Amino acid sequence: MTSMQSLHIHRAPPLPRWRLTGLMPALAVLVLCLLAPWAPAQAQLKVDITRPVVEPLPVAITDLFGEIAEEQKLGADIAGVVAANLERSGLFRPVDKGAFIQDARSLRNGPRYGDWRLINAQALVAGNVQLQADGRMQVQFRLWDVFSELQMEGRQFTTTPANWRNIAHRISDFIYERLTGEVGYFNTQIVYIAEAGPQNRRVKRLAIMDQDGQNHRFLTSGNETVLTPRFSPTTREITYLAFQRSGGREIPRVYLFNLDTGQQEVLGEFPGMTFAPRFSTKGISVIFSMAADGNTEIYTVDLRTRGQRRLTSHPAIDTSPSYSPDSSQIVFNSDRGGRPQLYVMDSDGSNLRRISRGKGSYFTPVWSPRGDLIAFTRQHAGEFYIGVMRPDGSGERMLVRDYNVEAPTWAPNGRVLSYFRTTRADAQGRITSKIFTIDLTGFNERELVTPLDGSDPAWSPLIR
Repeated sequence: MTSMQSLHIHRAPPLPRWRLTGLMPALAVLVLCLLAPWAPAQAQLKVDITRPVVEPLPVAITDLFGEIAEEQKLGADIAGVVAANLERSGLFRPVDKGAFIQDARSLRNGPRYGDWRLINAQALVAGNVQLQADGRMQVQFRLWDVFSELQMEGRQFTTTPANWRNIAHRISDFIYERLTGEVGYFNTQIVYIAEAGPQNRRVKRLAIMDQDGQNHRFLTSGNETVLTPRFSPTTREITYLAFQRSGGREIPRVYLFNLDTGQQEVLGEFPGMTFAPRFSTKGISVIFSMAADGNTEIYTVDLRTRGQRRLTSHPAIDTSPSYSPDSSQIVFNSDRGGRPQLYVMDSDGSNLRRISRGKGSYFTPVWSPRGDLIAFTRQHAGEFYIGVMRPDGSGERMLVRDYNVEAPTWAPNGRVLSYFRTTRADAQGRITSKIFTIDLTGFNERELVTPLDGSDPAWSPLIR
């Protein structure tokens, strides 16, 4: 990814006054309203994403205008990614470009709103791309409410042309936030385990990609088995678990991997560990489970001092801990009640209480970045589920049900989950594993296509 140090973002400058020449007085007043893109519009569009079923909002997304062929290609590519992002969210329906009446060139003078109402567009996205003498590009975009005839958002970016996809994701986030009132999640990445080979000799490599599956790359060579990567909430770092051969046996070793530099360091060797640690909210400590003396308990490690602290003490298996957004509480699963259920405790291990009450077993809980929900895997009557519940255990509902679905991970806005699905073995004993996303309505499920089989996804924070 291109360094973000080369990216500059500003409010889009107002449309030049000279462009008002020759316009009807009423339209001139309208265009003058566009001179203050930061001013709140009245009765603006709003998509209520808390409803169980949301009718997608029709949005017209034009190719960003460019004078020369290279600018035109960049403008079309950026618009294509924006349209794909918004459509994939399930909240927006890009209007067919074949229906457009006004062209991109004339949009530089402002929209002819009647033309866009004729094709039932409720929101309009347009802009332009200009390559500068120093090799950088300048990208502007504006978002209009077609029926209120007001500009809702306008931004200008200056960066290198190679950074065009990142700009498209940022534009998508600005649009999503302006139309829903929620933070976007498009300028993010997902790290996961890429799998290949027969089941008894499965090669598992660490891989990373943008949230739409693009810019895919492998981070490890496949010489060692890697599992359960986790993102830091504050830095471009991940933890992951790798099994190292030593004296004829495999020892779990935890690594810290810096995505910007490619450097990695060993956090430690932890016999009996089966899941990589999760970071605390501030990224200064990690929490994990480990079997010491034959008993699996929950521990934390301070990343500054490497000091280790044990939080639970019980004959049962306590595992899969996850911090609340403020790091004041921890959710984990334990079989201390007879079968795996979800429990919450304070960050020092006190005030422990059970929150899950349903039939079956509960695994891999993870707290939402918003703090309002906990996602989990549930197994009951031979099937697996991905579900959510409130931190007190109320409001439990299932989003996904299948033969085997596991390991939910939250998008940074707490409105979308990713997880992986494993199929039953076919006649040749082959099993496939694919990564999916679903929003909290439970209706908008999408496969995230990867070059190889994929498992154990982990969603990054928003890349600023």
